Amino acid sequence: MNAIKDAIKAGKTVVGTAGAPNIDVALLADAGFDFLLFDTQHSPWELKQMGPPIQALRGKTAAPVVRVPVNEAHQICFALDAGARGIIAPMVNTRAEAEAMVQACRYYPAGNRSNAGVRGEWGEYKTYREYMDAVNNELLIVPMIETNQALENLDAIASVPGVDVLLIGPSDLSIELGVPLDYACDTYQRALDKIAGTAAKHGKAAGMYFIPPGMDPNFFVQKGFKFFTMPWGPWATAGIQSALAGIKR
Repeated sequence: MNAIKDAIKAGKTVVGTAGAPNIDVALLADAGFDFLLFDTQHSPWELKQMGPPIQALRGKTAAPVVRVPVNEAHQICFALDAGARGIIAPMVNTRAEAEAMVQACRYYPAGNRSNAGVRGEWGEYKTYREYMDAVNNELLIVPMIETNQALENLDAIASVPGVDVLLIGPSDLSIELGVPLDYACDTYQRALDKIAGTAAKHGKAAGMYFIPPGMDPNFFVQKGFKFFTMPWGPWATAGIQSALAGIKR
């Protein structure tokens, strides 16, 4: 029902890229990515603008995942009503905040998500209760670890039932650690190791919002990070150039 969550449970590396209302998301969704990430925190797009591109992914390979601008129930609810199959919330710093995120993502009795009818691509069910239970079980829930406070509370956050991925916000975390954008330094790498180790201990996946420019994704995969995004533009350019090179011009 949710291929991206199944892949994460199986220990596979899942790779996504950025989606937005101003690009052909349907093309990207069948290009081989596991998910398209729609960002409403650090982008000019608002949640209500994401509805049409998310709906354009129905029947496509890649799952729509939305980063809400803030960890608040009404923001999460709208993203889910638009059809998101995964929710990312920024700046989750405590167990209570992680619990609130899970509650907002799930229908009663597992949570307190408000009901607006069947939403998203979850299949067909005999009863409405079966639909709600399926969403509760299959939705991907991803709190972001971006602060020293979150690092201090890492075990507590990772132990929250329903959390699937501990997702690093690379730039914010580096700033909090006092090594702004110095992704290769020992201080930063030790923090990554702590997050990956804690995630594994609690049966969660570790992820990075993006792979820092110039760094090898497989370096992070070997550390235990199995969920991240890559920019699609350079790959598309390389593919087009490769295809054109085969034509006598």
